[in-house]
Amino acid sequence: MVSLTENELLTRVGPGTPMGDTLRRYWMPALLSWEIEADGSPVRLRLLGENLVAFRNTSGTVGILDEFCAHRRASLFIGRNEDDGLRCVFHGWKYDVHGNCVDMPNELPEFDIKEKIHLRTYPVVEQGGVVWAYLGPKEHQPPPPNFEFTQVPETHRHATKVIEECNWLQGLEGGIDSIHSSFLHRRFAGAGGGITGLRVKSTAGMLEVEPTTYGYRYASVRPLGEEGNFVRTYHYVMPFTQVRAHQIDGHGAPLPRPIVNGHWWVPVDDENTMVFNWSYSMGAALGPDENDDEANGPRAVDQKTFRSYRNKDNNWLQDRTVQRYETFTGIVGINTQDRAVQESMGPIVDRSLEHLGQTDRAVIQARKMLLDAIRVVEDGGTPPGADDTYYTVRAIERVLPPGVQWQDALLAEMYGAKQNGRVTETAATKPG
Repeated sequence: MVSLTENELLTRVGPGTPMGDTLRRYWMPALLSWEIEADGSPVRLRLLGENLVAFRNTSGTVGILDEFCAHRRASLFIGRNEDDGLRCVFHGWKYDVHGNCVDMPNELPEFDIKEKIHLRTYPVVEQGGVVWAYLGPKEHQPPPPNFEFTQVPETHRHATKVIEECNWLQGLEGGIDSIHSSFLHRRFAGAGGGITGLRVKSTAGMLEVEPTTYGYRYASVRPLGEEGNFVRTYHYVMPFTQVRAHQIDGHGAPLPRPIVNGHWWVPVDDENTMVFNWSYSMGAALGPDENDDEANGPRAVDQKTFRSYRNKDNNWLQDRTVQRYETFTGIVGINTQDRAVQESMGPIVDRSLEHLGQTDRAVIQARKMLLDAIRVVEDGGTPPGADDTYYTVRAIERVLPPGVQWQDALLAEMYGAKQNGRVTETAATKPG
C-alpha cells in the first residue's frame, strides 16, 4: 500500500502539482486524427486539468491552444475555423496554430496590438492516426512518440478512445494487473465474449517484473502442469502506456496473425481519464472490426463526448441473469468490465486501505517508479521513458515447455526492429 501523502502525489495532475509536472515531460495522446478536419469544427480538449481547443487549419496543420480568447475570454470552441486560423465569434480576433493573433478587425489600425497578443500553445506531432501534445518545458521536449503502433501501415492498426470516470492511476493499475483477466473477463462455456481456455484453466500465477530504461517489462507465468507454463509478457512504458499480447487462442494455438494491443491512460483532470485502446498486426492487415472490444466501438460510445453508453449512472447495464449463467460480471465488453471495477472504487481510491499480494508486483513497481520520477523531475533530471528506448517494444505470449524460462525463449521477440522504414519481426538489441 502507499501512504495518504504518496496517494495525493500520485493522483493529483493539475498545473503546478508534482505529478502534473512529471506527466508534462512526456508526449501525450490528445485526440484521434479523424476527429478534426481542415477548416472543420474545433474540438474541446481537457488535459491535465487545462482547458484547451484543437483545430486543423486550411493547410492541414493541427494547433492545440488555450481555449479562451485573449480579448474577453470567450471560448474559441465556438469560433470559426477559416483561412488558416481560428477566429473568435465575439469580436473577430483570429489566431494561427502557434497562438499568434493575426487579425484584430474590431480595432482601427492605429489601435491594433495584435503583434503583442499570443495564446498559450503546445507542440503537436501527428502519427499513427493520433494527435500528440507536449505540455512540458520546451528545453525538455523528448523525441517523438514512435511506438511500433505508429510505424505500421494504416491498414494494420486500429484505435478507439473512451472516457473513464475516475483518476488516471486507477485505469493504469487496472490495465497492468494481468491476473484479473481470469476472473473479471471470464465467460462460461457456450457464452459469447470474455475469457476462457488457458486463463481459466490456470487462474493463479507468478508475476515477474524486470526494470528497463523506459519502465519495465513483465510476465505472468501460469502453471499448466505437464504442459509447461502459459506465459504472457507485457511492457509498461512510463508514464501511462501498457503493451500486451494477443497471439494465441485459449488453447495455446497461434492465431492467424500476431496482434499486439495497448492502452494509454491520459489524465483529463484528477477525476477523469481518456483511455486510448489500440491494436496493430505484425502480419496481414486488420479487418474493419478485428480485435475491437464489442463495448468500446463506435456503436457503444458517444462519438462526440466519448462517454460509453454503459456507464456508472446505469450500473454499466449489468445483467444479473447473465452474471449467474453466462459471464463472471454480467457486463458486456472487456474494456467496459475494466472501467466498471475501476470506476466502482470512486473518483480517487484510498490506496492506504489496500492489502496487496504477489500478483500485484506490477502495480507496486509502477507506483515506485512514478514516485521516483517525481523526485527526478524535481531535481531537474529526465524521468524514465522520456526518450527513444521504447520504440521497438512489443508483447509476446506462448505456452512454454516445462523448465524453459520466458527470458530465454521470448526476450528477443519482445523487441522488434525497423529496417528500411518498415516494421519487421527481427530482434533488436534489448534496452534496459
